[in-house]
Amino acid sequence: MSITKISSILFFLLIIACSNEKNIDKRPNIVWLVAEDLGLYIPSFGDSTISTPNLSRLAEEGVRYNNVYSVSGVCSPSRASIVTGMYPTSIGAHHMRTLYQQPAAKEKGIINYEVVPPPKVKMVSQILREQGYYCTNNKKEDYQFYQSLTAWDESSIFAHWRNRDKDQNFYSIFNFGVTHESNLWDPWYRHFDLDTFPPRRGIGKWWEQFAGIEKPFYVSDSIKISVPPYLPNNDIVRNDMKRMYSNIVEMDGKVGLILKQLEDDNLLEETIVVFYTDHGGPLPREKRLLYDSGIRVPMIIRYPNQVRAGEVDNRLISFVDFAPTLLSMANIPPHKFHQGRAFEGKYKSKNKRKYIYAAADRFDEHYDMIRAVRDNQYKYLKNFNPEKPYYLPLEYREKMDSMQELIRMNQSGQLDNLQLQWFRNEKPKEELFDTYSDPYELRNLAGDPKYKDKLYELKNECSKWMEEVDDKGPMPEEKLIESFWPNKIQPITKDPVIDKVGDNLVVSCQTEGANIGFKLSHQDTLTWKGWRPYIKPIAYEEEMKVEFKAHRIGYLPSKKVVFSNAN
Repeated sequence: MSITKISSILFFLLIIACSNEKNIDKRPNIVWLVAEDLGLYIPSFGDSTISTPNLSRLAEEGVRYNNVYSVSGVCSPSRASIVTGMYPTSIGAHHMRTLYQQPAAKEKGIINYEVVPPPKVKMVSQILREQGYYCTNNKKEDYQFYQSLTAWDESSIFAHWRNRDKDQNFYSIFNFGVTHESNLWDPWYRHFDLDTFPPRRGIGKWWEQFAGIEKPFYVSDSIKISVPPYLPNNDIVRNDMKRMYSNIVEMDGKVGLILKQLEDDNLLEETIVVFYTDHGGPLPREKRLLYDSGIRVPMIIRYPNQVRAGEVDNRLISFVDFAPTLLSMANIPPHKFHQGRAFEGKYKSKNKRKYIYAAADRFDEHYDMIRAVRDNQYKYLKNFNPEKPYYLPLEYREKMDSMQELIRMNQSGQLDNLQLQWFRNEKPKEELFDTYSDPYELRNLAGDPKYKDKLYELKNECSKWMEEVDDKGPMPEEKLIESFWPNKIQPITKDPVIDKVGDNLVVSCQTEGANIGFKLSHQDTLTWKGWRPYIKPIAYEEEMKVEFKAHRIGYLPSKKVVFSNAN
């Protein structure tokens, strides 16, 4: 072979190598599609009761992650973990909930408060914004604290990647509340936003116009429903499940709309699309509990150009892994404060998880501390209040017909032995389940000598985890609130300090952990867009007017400080 031909081949290979390197370094867009209160009730994860064409398409063109677990059986602690990459028990975000107490909780003296994470903690969307991503949230927040001042370019029902500057990478979340627990008993109300749909004249409260009107079902009357053994197999329960499946069908349609928008914008093959749910199912003995029905969730990730299409990934994955993985997918290294590990992307961890962990604490007005550790097959539960019954009489949940039916049947002695387990007057101190042979976790093996080694292993792992993350569950909530807000008074972030150094504005804040945001009055004319994160000195030009604000998560934001020639 001639020198010329060899040189040509080497040059061609060099071009390919450079091209591949460029593709590796190119940052993708990322879209999260998030359903609420939904377990494995979709065909892609084994339940063929209904058809979900859009989710099935995602699964066919992407990867199904089969062992994904929330850190809690309820939304607010779970979301706190997702956006921080930390365990709720570690940052004091483990009680449900902190921002908006239910009336019964307020009667017990529990105030509305914000969790104050350690000063180094940032919401993952802020980190992405600092790296140039356009970040939108449509629209659920509920993180146990109000969003960081610099967390989002947009967070509203109108938030969308289409509002960004052309060619800017984006990270966009779309939340689908239609599958929420409350839609089993109040399906019309959840479709509207009070600020968006004000009362009509002469009608009173706007939602009263829907009184007596039942929302239609999107499934057939003849749908065949398989009722889990912990629920009664009767018309009342089946009707709630029918509504649940109907809500899933509606949610699937909304997933299809987002996929079509990506296709219409020619962005689908430049975007990583992630579907998951914020915890397990909405039915009794699902939401709020640490059984798999309460914490195991479906997750599908579609990669550009259908890479790994149809694959099933069985690794153990926790919600605490989501933030570092999101950064890793964007070719951004996870931060040291993250307690999770990246399971995909450039900074993917070399070590697979051996365990996942979950916690339950106060739900509305009731306290009951439980911790869970799970490996691929076995689940361990540590009940710190065995003297308390498993069932907590929550006013909110008892609006559900199925819950009312369970209570009625329990009082009249009509429940079978499996259904009665939830209504035990006390709990064992420890529970151990083989999820392979007992997927509904109804046979406690903790007292069986055959499983003593596994019990010992998971028990020790539970204690080790609680110590490593500085679990704040044992701390009385009043003391926890005091540690965040001394004398129950919310701290205020100090005002930013602005120095003009040469032609640059250098800004600082004396509050440790405060994030500084700014707006340029001649550019940032859209009031609904968020504050830009300040990450380096700003080049100042004549007649420029710059607004600054500082905010530490859990604190009140500072006052707005304006810098202009008049200063």
